Amino acid sequence: MANTIKLLLAEDEAALGQILKESLETRDFEVILCENGDKAFENYKSEAPEILVLDVMMPKKDGFTLAKEIRAIDDTIPIIFLTAKSQTADVVEGFSIGGNDYLKKPFSIEELIVRVHNLVDRTKTQKTTKIITIGEFAFDLAKQQLKFKDEESIQLTHRESHLLFHLINNKNQVLDRSLILNKLWGTDDFFTARSMDVFISKLRKQLSKDENIQIINVRGFGYKLTD
Repeated sequence: MANTIKLLLAEDEAALGQILKESLETRDFEVILCENGDKAFENYKSEAPEILVLDVMMPKKDGFTLAKEIRAIDDTIPIIFLTAKSQTADVVEGFSIGGNDYLKKPFSIEELIVRVHNLVDRTKTQKTTKIITIGEFAFDLAKQQLKFKDEESIQLTHRESHLLFHLINNKNQVLDRSLILNKLWGTDDFFTARSMDVFISKLRKQLSKDENIQIINVRGFGYKLTD
């Protein structure tokens, strides 16, 4: 079908993997099911999926290691982590290495599908976005690159790019913390709030070459970008 989404699912729990595969296939998905990280990496290279759904705990190669290897060669494909972990450090690590979203087990197939569609649609939208100017920087959302004057471009992660895009779109206005957490992460719980703080700090560092650009923390409300 024309609207079919090609999805690579890496899940070592055979029963769960098969259930997810069959459920997704009844909803117009083409699913490539892999039982370990090594197989997932090979299928990623040969099958050209549109999105990756990776279990964090897998044999041979865990989801985080797999995501790092893929991000080294592909900055655009969306990645969702499936995890039984709820430790803040694990969630932050997942986002920091280039993950776009995560789902804690157990989860509903409907929730997974909504998140997949949101990420795939967002990725398609990025490809048509023009270069945005902010202070002395040029921001290319499609390539996820930030360039200061005539210097070499800085490669941003998915999350950094999306967060910067929304900050720029709301320049000189307070970007509501809960709103952006729900929009980009799908939830505004403690773990994602901590993750966003990490990404805000990274963006401040990336933009620090232009002293006029600031990302201000408006306590109790959110963040405001000024230039």
